[in-house]
Amino acid sequence: MEKKKMRKRTLITGILSFIVLLLAGAGFWAYRLILAPDFEPRKTVYVYIDEKKDFGDLCRQLVDSAGCRRIGSFRQLAGMLKYPANMRTGRYAVEPGMNNLALLNNLRRGHQEATRITFNNIRFKQDLAERLAGQLMIGEDDLLPLLADSAYCASLGFTTETILALFIPNTYEVYWNISAEKLMQRMQREYKAFWNDTRLAKAKEIGMTPVEVSILASIVEEETAAADEYPIVAGLYLNRLQRGIPLQADPTVKFAVGDFSLQRILFEHLEIDSPYNTYKHAGLPPGPLRIPTIRGLDAVLDHMKHNYLYMCAKEDFSGRHNFAATLAEHNRNANRYRAELNRRKIR
Repeated sequence: MEKKKMRKRTLITGILSFIVLLLAGAGFWAYRLILAPDFEPRKTVYVYIDEKKDFGDLCRQLVDSAGCRRIGSFRQLAGMLKYPANMRTGRYAVEPGMNNLALLNNLRRGHQEATRITFNNIRFKQDLAERLAGQLMIGEDDLLPLLADSAYCASLGFTTETILALFIPNTYEVYWNISAEKLMQRMQREYKAFWNDTRLAKAKEIGMTPVEVSILASIVEEETAAADEYPIVAGLYLNRLQRGIPLQADPTVKFAVGDFSLQRILFEHLEIDSPYNTYKHAGLPPGPLRIPTIRGLDAVLDHMKHNYLYMCAKEDFSGRHNFAATLAEHNRNANRYRAELNRRKIR
């Protein structure tokens, strides 16, 4: 009797031990699958998922860039959660010590990290599209049609000639997979925030709309490489506008010709029949020559008050200018500059 009881206890103990070992093994397997750290990059890295990337591409990126130690377990858990068939675009952070479940939860729910975009020194729509396409999921072909669509530009309060004035150069946080339309809407909000009551009042004081300020600021920035000259140049052009004198700004001729590398403006260039040629057409051109900086915009709004009407590049080619209030004084400055051009054989 005692022997039977002993055998029964031994059997029960063995079964229980097996179950415990089985549960322990299952727990360890589940821990490694779900909760154990599986990513060991040296610092937080980001994986980018666009509409062309499939699950295999993502796994390769995790191995190559995110220090994934057990890609098999990541694949297994992803399959159990049905993630491969439900991938969402975006820019996702992979942190040192991250486990599979934490990453997959972010991937499945679209919990991505914002990215910072910047754009400056932009002259043409193509330049802007290229710059933004290099920082976001959108391509040039997503943005350029909007910038060329007169009805769409009008819905934002611009024309196809003035639409670049919408973009205020700064650093912005957006989601990497933002659509072109949503990006434009974001830029419109930033534009309205920039043009606050104070700036609008200053623009009204000089008789200009925000778009006209942007156009003039773009000319000012193309005219001089010395930022401390911006308020002087802005004041000069405002003097001419207020007196009905054509701007006769060389950068507008370069824009009309389509060559900003011109070092010498010739009479043949001045005869170009373009609304951007301010030697032939009075007032401002139809649109900005570039996306002006905040400093350039504020230089127009806070321009220097003086009686200058003329300017000419300094003959030392420093990028700075000689300013004049009279044509006689300007001609003397211009003669010195032309003499130096001739001496250096610049045609």
